Amino acid sequence: MTDIIQQIDSLLKAQLQGDYCLKHHRNNKGVLALWCTLQQSRDILPVAQMVKALHGRLSTITAYQQKSSQPTDDHEVAYHFDIDGTTLTATIQLRGQVKEIDSLTPIFRNADWHEREFMELYDITVIGHPNPRRLFIDESIDPAVLQRFVPYSAMVNAASTKTLWEHIMDKREEA
Repeated sequence: MTDIIQQIDSLLKAQLQGDYCLKHHRNNKGVLALWCTLQQSRDILPVAQMVKALHGRLSTITAYQQKSSQPTDDHEVAYHFDIDGTTLTATIQLRGQVKEIDSLTPIFRNADWHEREFMELYDITVIGHPNPRRLFIDESIDPAVLQRFVPYSAMVNAASTKTLWEHIMDKREEA
């Protein structure tokens, strides 16, 4: 293992309360990518603090409903960090109705919009977020309405506004 992998692994062992799985891959150009699967959602704060202590940054956060043949309330949140050119992606699975995760906004200010977006789209509660109001959807509309009516993949795959609106209206009439 390289120094950065050993350093991150030893920091994770020292700081995390739950189990984790750390994997790594170096591509043919020498770019290193690390994937860390966390077992407990509260472990994301120590990971973020570790990244900050290593002078890293938060690149983005991706939240998504887990793929399933049946409707599911299971979600995953993937935090993509950069530590001196090495990508560390830390993922957390949120299972069932209770979907809570700590805010990284106090550590990385750029987490603000990402967290607000997945609060709005997936009705995930972000504990300690300094500004939890919605970004785009009116407060009078039920939480996670797009998740129920329009698959997120359809929304982001260049579907036209008219097509999306028609899909929402059709689903609304069925509900």
